[in-house]
Amino acid sequence: MAKVTLVFAVLLVALGLAGFFGTGSVHYTALIPAWIGLALGACAILAMSPDVNRRKLFMHINATIGLVAFLGTAAEIVRNMVFSNPLDTTAAIAKLALLWLLFFYLVFCVVSFATARRSGKV
Repeated sequence: MAKVTLVFAVLLVALGLAGFFGTGSVHYTALIPAWIGLALGACAILAMSPDVNRRKLFMHINATIGLVAFLGTAAEIVRNMVFSNPLDTTAAIAKLALLWLLFFYLVFCVVSFATARRSGKV
C-alpha cells in the first residue's frame, strides 16, 4: 500500500503545481494539494519498512491525513457553493480533482486494511 500511496502523492503534487501555475502563480493556496501529497509521500517512504508495526503506524497516519484532507476539501467545496457568487472554474476543478483523488485513496486504504485484517497478517 505504500507504493500506491506514493503514486497518489505524486498525483497530488502534480495537481497542486498545475493549479498554482494555472492560476498565474498568484494564489499560493493552490499548492495545498502539493503539501498534502508531500505529507503522504513522506509517510509512505517511512512505511516502506520490514517492521510490521512501523508500516501499520505510518499507513494509518496516511489514512488519517487523507481523511482529514478529504473532509476539509468537501467542506471547502460546500462553502464555495453556498457563499461564492462568481465561481473560479480553475479552483473549482482543482478542488473537485483533489476530492476525487482523496476519495479513491481512502477507498484503497480501507480495502487494504480490511484485506490485511482478514488475512491475519496483522
